[in-house]
Amino acid sequence: MVERSYKILLVDDEEDNLELLNRTLRQNYEIIKTTSPLEALKILSETPVDIIISDHKMAEMDGLEFLKKSFELKPMCVRLLVTAYSDPRVLIEAINNAKIYRFVKKPWDPSELLAMVESSIEHYQLVVENDKLIYDLKDLFSGTVNAIMEALDAKDSFTLGRSRRVTFLGLKMAEYLKLSREEMGKLELAGLLHDIGMIGVPEAVLLKTGGFTPDDYDQIKRHVSHGVKILEDIKQLKDVVEIIKYHHERFDGSGYPDGLKGNDIPLNSRIIAVADTYDSIVSDRSYREGLRHDEAMHIIEIQSGKQFDPVVADAFKNIIPDAIEQITKHIMQVSERE
Repeated sequence: MVERSYKILLVDDEEDNLELLNRTLRQNYEIIKTTSPLEALKILSETPVDIIISDHKMAEMDGLEFLKKSFELKPMCVRLLVTAYSDPRVLIEAINNAKIYRFVKKPWDPSELLAMVESSIEHYQLVVENDKLIYDLKDLFSGTVNAIMEALDAKDSFTLGRSRRVTFLGLKMAEYLKLSREEMGKLELAGLLHDIGMIGVPEAVLLKTGGFTPDDYDQIKRHVSHGVKILEDIKQLKDVVEIIKYHHERFDGSGYPDGLKGNDIPLNSRIIAVADTYDSIVSDRSYREGLRHDEAMHIIEIQSGKQFDPVVADAFKNIIPDAIEQITKHIMQVSERE
C-alpha cells in the first residue's frame, strides 16, 4: 500500500472504459475522472494531481495533444497513455513531446495496470524528492552564493551583477525549452556560481586595459578549473559542478576544457554559454566598451551551430526581448529606491 492517497486523473471519452479504469484503481487511490480532455485541462489548472492516465484516441482531443498540454500545466505529474498502437514512431513522439512515463497497452490486465501505477508512484516520489533537494540546496547555499558574488563584484567592478543577469537569461531560456523544475534548479545554482573560479584569476589580468597576451588568456581559462576545485568536494553539487565545468565548451567541439561537441555538452552548460556570451558582449569591460544589443545578437546568430547549440540560440532569440524589458524595469526600480 502507498503511504498516502495519491490523486489520479482518468481521461477517456468512452464511459465504459473510464469506469473500468475507475473500478480498478479506486480502492487504492483518489480518483478524478472525465470523458472530456478539455474538462481535464480545466481540472489540472485548479486541482493538485499526481498521475494522469489518458486514452490515446479521443474525438475531442488526441491523447498525445492532451498530455502535451498537461505537461505545460503540471510538469511534475506522471503521465500514462492507454493505447492500442505499437508503432515506434508514435511511441517516440509520445515520450518526447508529451513526456509519457509508461504506456498501457490495450487490452490491459487489471493487475498489470495496478503494478504500473505503483511504479509510477515510486517515480513520482523520486521526482518530488529530487525537486525538493534542489530547492533545499538553494536555501542551504544561498548565503554562500551571495557572499561569493559580492566577493567577485568587489574584485572586478566590471562584472557587477553579471552572475545574476546570466542566471536570469538562462532561466528564461529553460522555461522556453520546457526544462523540468529539477533541471531549472540546477541551472539557477550553476548560473550564479559559473564564474566562481574568477576568484583565482589575478586582478592584474582581470583589470587589464590593454590587449591580452596568450598567457593572460590561459589565466582566464583557468577560472573553470579553479571553480571546479572550489566546489567539487560538495557532493550535493555534483551535477551543478558538471554544468559549470563545461559552460565554455563549443557546439563544434573547439571549446575548453575537454573539447566536448554537440549534445555531449550538458544542455544547461549550452544554455549558460549563450547567456554568458551575450552579457559579456553588451557589458563594459576594463579593456573595451560594451557593444549594442543588435550587434550582440548578430554575433550569436553567426555563431549558431559553431559556438552555440542552434536550438538554444533560437530560444535566446525568442526570450531576449521580454527579458531585456524585465531587466530594464528592475534597474529602474532599484534606481528609484536609491
